Amino acid sequence: MKETLLFIFICFLAVACKAQPPALHTKSKKAEKYYTQAKAFLDAFDYPNALKQLSSAIKEDPEFLEAHLLQGHAYKDLDNFESAVNSYKQAFAINPNAVPAAYYFDCADAEIRLGRYTDAKLDYKNYISKRRSNSSPIMLAEAERGIANCDFAINAMLHPVSFSPVSIGGSINSDSCEYFPNITADNQVFLFNRNQRLVDPKTGLLMMTQEDFFISYRDKNGNWSTARNLGPPVNTQVNEGAPSLAPDGRFLFFAACEEYGNYGQGRMGYGECDIFYTQKVNGQWSRPINAGAPLNSHGWETQPSWSSDGKTLYFISSRRGGYGYGDIWMATLGEDGKWSTPMNLGDHINTPYDEESVFIHPDNQTLYFASSGHPGMGDKDLFICRRDSAGKWGNPVNLGYPINTYGRESGLIVDASGQLAYFTSTREGGSGCDDIYKFELPEELRPITVTYLKGKAYNKNTLAPVVAHFELIDVSTGQTMISSSSDPGTGEFLVCIPVNKNYALFVNSPGYLFYSDQFRLKEAADPGKPFLKNIPLQPISDTARVELKNVFFPTAKYDLLPESQAELNKMAQWLKANSKVKVEIAGHTDNVGDKKSNQVLSENRAKSVYTYLMQQGIDPARMKFKGYGDTRPKVKNDTPENRQLNRRVEMRITSSK
Repeated sequence: MKETLLFIFICFLAVACKAQPPALHTKSKKAEKYYTQAKAFLDAFDYPNALKQLSSAIKEDPEFLEAHLLQGHAYKDLDNFESAVNSYKQAFAINPNAVPAAYYFDCADAEIRLGRYTDAKLDYKNYISKRRSNSSPIMLAEAERGIANCDFAINAMLHPVSFSPVSIGGSINSDSCEYFPNITADNQVFLFNRNQRLVDPKTGLLMMTQEDFFISYRDKNGNWSTARNLGPPVNTQVNEGAPSLAPDGRFLFFAACEEYGNYGQGRMGYGECDIFYTQKVNGQWSRPINAGAPLNSHGWETQPSWSSDGKTLYFISSRRGGYGYGDIWMATLGEDGKWSTPMNLGDHINTPYDEESVFIHPDNQTLYFASSGHPGMGDKDLFICRRDSAGKWGNPVNLGYPINTYGRESGLIVDASGQLAYFTSTREGGSGCDDIYKFELPEELRPITVTYLKGKAYNKNTLAPVVAHFELIDVSTGQTMISSSSDPGTGEFLVCIPVNKNYALFVNSPGYLFYSDQFRLKEAADPGKPFLKNIPLQPISDTARVELKNVFFPTAKYDLLPESQAELNKMAQWLKANSKVKVEIAGHTDNVGDKKSNQVLSENRAKSVYTYLMQQGIDPARMKFKGYGDTRPKVKNDTPENRQLNRRVEMRITSSK
């Protein structure tokens, strides 16, 4: 709200300066008549006729100062900044001392929209030197802020970053406006907003818009299909905007305003605009549901970004407690399905101006957003912000020139690999008012590379799809990094995996034995390579067994390494949830060394797991342990890799009733 009030106040002051000019600088009654008629047309927002009258006035008297100034004002309202600057400059040349100071401010604002930073800086300074002593301190601060932006832009242009944007192509861009791009972690699905505009041919003014979601799929040749309307029940006859597609493509968060509720899309009434969500099940999107309070407030909530951890939503809100009209907030989704009280990201990220288009990368540590409050090149600039190991966000960094320009850059996302970025821009050469571009992100602006595990969870016995819960756990901290689930209809899943750590994967579904896997990516030779793997889940029975792939010991020893705790804690939780199950913990070795030593080592390792589980509250009567030495190899002991596979601990169900 602060920025809105600031804008209104500045406009009021500028208009006040123009509303009370001295006597008109013309002796031509005919020119004055044209000028008066032009003002009447402008009051009615009839810009074509107003400009026609002003052109006639200037033709009658080329030295008519006020006509040039009003012409500049009209062109600026129409975002015709080139013509606006030309008109202002003609007025300045006629009699610079007679021009009200506010027009120098307006001219500087138009020049900055054209990327003429040196000229804009000079006119901001002209405004400061010519302003009255009792003029608004707010406009003075805005002029000083404008000078700071010009200084930043001039320096940024002297030190450009690598940038070669190309249009994403005609399958997605059109003569309408395309923005808010989204791409799944596997780079197979692209979803975005399209705003189809209807313009009054007489006045050139916008009559109405229709915002819908469109979706495109990558074909076998790597090309995007022609985008199609996402359709009902998500799209309706009113506007839907600011989509955030989950990295696995199964959840969609978006913003819609009050009229959306009239189309049966869930409760409205929290504020001007609310955040909704929908889930894709068996290929079909569910009816959207309002995310409710406290995530939605009496203010304005929009532009959500759903994190890959499956529990955190970043979004823009005008709610109380912020620093500007649009601030970045975050909220977490609890296991009970309720949202936490949203938290503002702080005044080192949020400013008294607008922050928007927040995007949390699938690495869950790198944030991109647009802002008009931090020093930049133009209307909105793109910034990057990183979170440290303690969870604290660092200071925003401008992505630099020419990624940012004097135009309006917004809606940037980065693919899972961290190499390719997509963004929205009004730059020259586009297909429409806003287009989506892609470019290779400079190394210093990249997030952590994220790979993924993709496949299907199914019943090992019947091959039927299974609804399974996935947890990716950092083995060094025991922290759950990613929480996800498979499609209830198909069993399909996609789990994001940041490549800078070693992880344990724990897959669980009621009535099934859990599944364990490991991803050691900290020093992997090809960490970005995706994992395509189906997960067979075994129904709980007396024959089911699972290898504990994240239980670790020092070489030739049986002391559990700390990295084992993450999996063993999950195993203890599973045993508590399945209280009738009894198990055997079995230790196995390779064939290196003598059989007696291997037998003792395997038994002691099994006992270590047994003891740990007992310490976690598992009844020892439900467990037994046994060592098998090298008598039950999984594969031949003929290579170092195979011998490693044979060194393992397993859990076997001995009784399920």
